Amino acid sequence: MWERFSFYGMKYLLVLFLVQHHLFTDGEALRILGAYAALVYAMPLLGGLVSDRYLGQTNAVKLGGILLVLGHCAMAFEGVPASQTAAGAIVRDEQAISVFYFALALIVVGVGLLKPNISTVVGKLYGDNDPRRDGGFTIFYMGINIGAASAALLCGWLASAYGWAYGFGAAGIGMLIGLVIFTLGQEWLEGHGDPSNPEILKQPASATLGILSVQQTITLFSIVSVFVIWVVLQQPNGVGVMLPLVAVLFLAWFVWLLATQCNSEERGKMSALFFLIVVSTVFWSMFEQSGGSMTLFADRATDLTLFETQLTAAQFGSANAIFIILLSPLFALLWPALLSHNIEPSSPAKFGFGIIQVGLGFGALLIGLNNPDSAGLVSAWWLVLAYFLHTSAELCLSPIGLSAVTKLSIARYVGVMMGAWFLASAYGSYLASELAIFFSSIDGEDGRLGTAGFNALFTELLYYGVGVGVVVLAVSPRVRRLMKDVR
Repeated sequence: MWERFSFYGMKYLLVLFLVQHHLFTDGEALRILGAYAALVYAMPLLGGLVSDRYLGQTNAVKLGGILLVLGHCAMAFEGVPASQTAAGAIVRDEQAISVFYFALALIVVGVGLLKPNISTVVGKLYGDNDPRRDGGFTIFYMGINIGAASAALLCGWLASAYGWAYGFGAAGIGMLIGLVIFTLGQEWLEGHGDPSNPEILKQPASATLGILSVQQTITLFSIVSVFVIWVVLQQPNGVGVMLPLVAVLFLAWFVWLLATQCNSEERGKMSALFFLIVVSTVFWSMFEQSGGSMTLFADRATDLTLFETQLTAAQFGSANAIFIILLSPLFALLWPALLSHNIEPSSPAKFGFGIIQVGLGFGALLIGLNNPDSAGLVSAWWLVLAYFLHTSAELCLSPIGLSAVTKLSIARYVGVMMGAWFLASAYGSYLASELAIFFSSIDGEDGRLGTAGFNALFTELLYYGVGVGVVVLAVSPRVRRLMKDVR
């Protein structure tokens, strides 16, 4: 919960901070967001591998938590606001921007270690065919979104009322609280997530590294990774080159795995999981508009008054998390109820329904855009409806996908496949920003998203979501057969 508090506490502030405080263009800010989000979701692939083979999930979560605390606290150093000269040149606080990139790098590596492993620990609390597993992951999802909802509301308000540093600083404090709670509550996990061979962590890593143990080497590698990512983030276009290379390497490894490490049944299950992972990329490319184009839409084109209360654009990000809190218990009851009547959709079918719904969410925004008030602003209720549809879509896909990873993966590779699940989110997040950047040019040379750009982008996403979702529903019976006894 507290990790999500810290993450979402800064997610909805990030683009607004870059555009309003440092005077980045929409395109520059969205590309940084896309690169950051892609790396945040790609790093769990390595984090899962390291935890599976060496650290264990609980140690990886602790190390990741420390890096996250440092990163979010560093975000509180906002620097001097940028200014524009009479000649039109932008003057920025370069030292503050350098610290900003370093803070993002700390967060990227921290999430890479923490995110796949906390989900894996939840999976280990249930047996392979325990019918409570999907419900357990849904409740887990609800818990982390309590943190997300409170973060968007509190950090958004602090940033607006007192300054960016207070909003980002609150996220760091939240992560510190979470790290302390996790460390003190180990007995509740009953050993789930501990290293499979603790002694290996004390052994020398190699002759080359001398006296460093395996655990010390992993810590050193994590620190070095922070500096590498710090450099990469300052050239965000490079992430668009790196992601295909990572995909090729993973695909080569996956083909080797199917060919040499799987029997016939395992091969079918892993192939079905691969399909779900690829399809999820489409979903995330739409859903992850929330921190970019949808936040800018809220800031520029929406009357954010609800129940006579004026909210900020960043606070509106809490709508997704609030709906998850409200809907998660219903979905946790829905799937078993449908199963008892033998009408529960399969996991692939749930994915199809989810993708259609997220597309329809952009349809709601289009209706609002075409029915503005006298001031030319869209009613906030259309944004609420969009978030409602996106949230119900997310509950059809994300917790189901997390559960599918733990049910369909070969046991010794579940951490890596959990990382691959988040790698799909990396591609989706990067694609989300690139789509928004492409349509930002419609409103003029300054690259600032306006009514025409929002209209074109949301129309494309509506057709994209409904079309792909229908195709997924059509092929879901065949994918279901590959899953054998797993629903």
